[in-house]
Amino acid sequence: MTFARYLKVLTGLSAPEGAVAVATLAAVAAVNLLGVRAGGTLQSALMVTKATAIALLVVAGFLAAAPAAPPVAAAALPATGLVAAFGAALVPVFFAYGGYQNTGFAAEELKDPVRDLPRGLLWGVSGVILLYVSVATVSVRVLGAAGLAATGTPASDVMTRALGPAGGKLIALGIAVSTLGFLSHGVLTLPRAYFAMARDGVFFRKVATLTPRSRVPAVAILLQAGVAAALALSGGYEQILAFVMSVDVLFFAATAAALFVFRRRPGPLPRVAMPGHPVTTLIFAAACLFVAASGWLRYPANSAAGLGILLSGIPAYLVWTRKR
Repeated sequence: MTFARYLKVLTGLSAPEGAVAVATLAAVAAVNLLGVRAGGTLQSALMVTKATAIALLVVAGFLAAAPAAPPVAAAALPATGLVAAFGAALVPVFFAYGGYQNTGFAAEELKDPVRDLPRGLLWGVSGVILLYVSVATVSVRVLGAAGLAATGTPASDVMTRALGPAGGKLIALGIAVSTLGFLSHGVLTLPRAYFAMARDGVFFRKVATLTPRSRVPAVAILLQAGVAAALALSGGYEQILAFVMSVDVLFFAATAAALFVFRRRPGPLPRVAMPGHPVTTLIFAAACLFVAASGWLRYPANSAAGLGILLSGIPAYLVWTRKR
């Protein structure tokens, strides 16, 4: 949906955002059907373009754009209201920084996952933190809090103030490519989870098939693209985000909790070090639960919809495990 929004800014396209989103998902799925190398190459190219566009935004925003006027003092929120508002604001932030959790789904197809997966995660997350904190800083500096809250395309607004209309068009292209990279990442990694479930007998067996030539889980890729398209057409951006993240962050916390279980089980020592564990793991799990609770308070109906989707998987799982 964000890709469609920026594409319309870039081209003046009059098509509905939902239609553009579905067509884009179909195109990304088609590339991934060609093979994991094609999907990985697309992802790498989009990532480099994304980082370049964000760096341009940050440099131009700091050097060429005048800072916004100082904000007018607002009435102070009660302490409880401030905490709840902060937690609700973290829902889209967790989504923006997310994606790392899906990387493990492709571990089986890496040559040396024990070495390469932790390195990729650490370098990738560190780079994202540097880029996104820089973007947030320059956006607040140029647009101010009120201007940032009022716009749906902040990157274009910042670049328009810095470099004029041409700058706005340029960054719209960069952000469109950036969001396309997120779509590519999802279509590349998530189908591997469906493939593994089907191979273990807890999902449709057809999903576990690989294409003879490209050796990719084609049915799983098409399923992922279809579900994503249905979500894109189901509501507005904020609504979709709320019912996805209300469940997503619960699984982040559950994954962190599972680490304690695995580390206590008898057997060989873990092959991957966990600096700071268990303190860092507990902090991460607590932060996830805090965001989940804040999301439920801020978006109760949408969060309930996300929980309903999750719970619908329980009877399906029980049926498949009984058959197995």
